[in-house]
Amino acid sequence: MEAALKAAGNRPQQEALRNGLVAAGIPEDAVEVSASKTPTGLEVDAVEAAVSSGKECIVGEIRNGRASVTVLPLLADGKCFVGDVR
Repeated sequence: MEAALKAAGNRPQQEALRNGLVAAGIPEDAVEVSASKTPTGLEVDAVEAAVSSGKECIVGEIRNGRASVTVLPLLADGKCFVGDVR
């Protein structure tokens, strides 16, 4: 996974991040990844990925080639992110 992210550069694209998490063994339907481009086609400052772990979400963010991880509560709908993340 780490090698795949390094190969993707400082800002991995949405599908590259999703594919890396799935390749690391996380079920595809459990992975949520934020968009890597704005609706107008601009690159975003950071890409986030989240995986539900019971009643919590493990959320990772990649910004400027650095990753950070935090644990947050699930939303009422059982997801980690609001809106379309596919």
